[in-house]
Amino acid sequence: MSETVVVVVPDADILASTVAARLTIRIIDAQAVHGTASVVLTGGRVAAKVLRQLRELPAAAAIDWSRVDLWWGDERFLPAGDPDRNETQAREAVLDALPLDPARVHPMPATDGPDGDDPDVAAARYAAELTAGGRPLRFDVLMLGVGEDGHVASLFPGHPDARATGVTAAVRNSPKPPPTRITLTMDTIRQADEVWLVAAGPDKAGPIGEVLRGGDLPAARAQGVRKTLFLLDEAAASKR
Repeated sequence: MSETVVVVVPDADILASTVAARLTIRIIDAQAVHGTASVVLTGGRVAAKVLRQLRELPAAAAIDWSRVDLWWGDERFLPAGDPDRNETQAREAVLDALPLDPARVHPMPATDGPDGDDPDVAAARYAAELTAGGRPLRFDVLMLGVGEDGHVASLFPGHPDARATGVTAAVRNSPKPPPTRITLTMDTIRQADEVWLVAAGPDKAGPIGEVLRGGDLPAARAQGVRKTLFLLDEAAASKR
């Protein structure tokens, strides 16, 4: 059964530093055990802060970045390089400055990619990449932001795609713009060794409180195989 841990820190800046430090240690530990580390990134303001903090940590020098696989939990289905894409924001924050193996960086497809503007085909392509060669899904850490409505990745409460099966799903008519997205399904999210739910600000207090009280929001169903870790600032934790 997944262990649930709640960590609360004073503010969003300290939260970003805390998450970056934990992620650094988790990657180092995973590489010590497996030789590699597999991390699923998320988007949003706090996630960008985490990545910027990561490049400043002295301990990050112990990571062999050439043996880190990076995936994304969801993506806005837009052209490559669009500033609203999670990939673009992550690259600008830190990825372009790290000695990563390009073959181990796995962005979700863009609308100007080989699948054109068909999100179903693009989602299937990402699923095939995740499971290439029949390999089992293995994520050491899967990070998720929590929306004001309790959504994670692009799995929105009450939206039909929130209960999608399979490895990935195309999302149409998203309640938040842009309307078309690609996302990991909850089934895939729940195969991660550790799921980290990261939230800051008073607008996250309501959904976080509901999730920790056992509500049925998508964020409540996002659980790791071994650990589910809530990383919160005091404002986001104020209604728990």
